[in-house]
Amino acid sequence: MTFQRARNDEQRSHRRHQILDATAGMLAEMPVAKVSLNELSRRVGLAKSNVLRYFESREAILLHLLEVELQAWLAELEHALEPVKGSARERGDRLARILADSLAERPVLCDLTSAQAAVLEHNVSAAVAVEHKNATLQAFQNLAGLFLRYLPELGTQDAFRLVGLTTLAISAAWPHGRPPEALLAAYAADPALAPMRADFTDLVRQSVEVTISGLLVRAENLPLGAEPLDEVPVQKWLK
Repeated sequence: MTFQRARNDEQRSHRRHQILDATAGMLAEMPVAKVSLNELSRRVGLAKSNVLRYFESREAILLHLLEVELQAWLAELEHALEPVKGSARERGDRLARILADSLAERPVLCDLTSAQAAVLEHNVSAAVAVEHKNATLQAFQNLAGLFLRYLPELGTQDAFRLVGLTTLAISAAWPHGRPPEALLAAYAADPALAPMRADFTDLVRQSVEVTISGLLVRAENLPLGAEPLDEVPVQKWLK
């Protein structure tokens, strides 16, 4: 495929979308770690230096795709998280199941999330970081709003804390739920190791269930990362 130089904003926007589409196609075939600028350049028919005219790095492209994946997941959850009756515990457990099941069907989102802090945010400029974090913050706030609509007992701050802690659960559970061939062989050879084999969906579901239960019991409604309250009546913990 031969490209002409983009000469106006519309053409540049079109070129960016072509690069993003090609990267998304690669992520459908391979994990984030194997996505390279060389292969991307080959697929879009541009020299690597020309790809870098539109995105400053491989990581900047992947961060943008993470934002796209988050928006698509939000749109899906808008329909899945209709308010239902039941106790807070029942609704919390159902919320955890919905999140875990929907994430299991979005491997690209999970793979990008697991690579975000460790890899993708380490080769971008401050300008790209600001843009990415603002987009992520907006997505997280919208997701917290969905959680709060479904489980209002959480409170605004704890709903946002649930988003952050769910993201951490995804980041940790994704690689553990996709063991390499050597570990698969070890599990097959020694049945006693079966408890060590992690299932991504179960890990996320259980992590979110326990997180929701803890947030509801503590009922602190604190910002993400804030210190716990110094004095909480014992009776509150025993409810």
